[in-house]
Amino acid sequence: MKTLKILAVDDHQMTMIGYKYILEDAEFDDFTVAMEMATTFEEGKQKIEQSVANSDLFDLILLDIQLSPVVDGVPSTGQDLGVIARNISPTSKIVFLSSFSDNYRINSILRTVNPEGYMVKTEINEIVLKEMVETVLTSPPYYTKKALIAIRNKMSTNIHLDDTDIKILYYLSVGTRTKDMGDYVPLSISAIENRKRQIKEIFGVENENDNALIASAKEKGFI
Repeated sequence: MKTLKILAVDDHQMTMIGYKYILEDAEFDDFTVAMEMATTFEEGKQKIEQSVANSDLFDLILLDIQLSPVVDGVPSTGQDLGVIARNISPTSKIVFLSSFSDNYRINSILRTVNPEGYMVKTEINEIVLKEMVETVLTSPPYYTKKALIAIRNKMSTNIHLDDTDIKILYYLSVGTRTKDMGDYVPLSISAIENRKRQIKEIFGVENENDNALIASAKEKGFI
């Protein structure tokens, strides 16, 4: 019988142990499950890269979004890891399991990673996990109810966060003044101010200060 190789990347180890116990104990028709775990962005990246080097790719990669705080603007989220996995391990199925259910966050992941599934953690149980694996392998995508609602309520704005926007959010969050941000972001001060206005529109805080923007970005897992 085939063994389905799964990698779960989540900074909550007990959460992953629960997934591992459920999936390895579940009865599937054509395969058994063997699940590896990683608790950090770097550990997950290393495991994915090693599987590529060994030509032994993971069949399914489960990713939490908020793996660790962003440091010095360096990508370290589950979304960033999903982009890497999609590029170097294109046959692996990718499913996000997260507490975030806002429509902007989910649709951002759909654009950048195009995963085979998205599950909101509060909706996950033994039945849902098993159903997700079976669906993703045969007829993806798989979404839990809250994720599907968010996708249907896709934001109408055509403004999307890019790497520069993420850097601006990060440097704001660590107390960098806008007039000093040109040392870190390759834009003029006026361009940075314009970006900030656009980002505030995205997060619905266009009439509020930078602290409100930082709070909203943190709530949605961007910093």
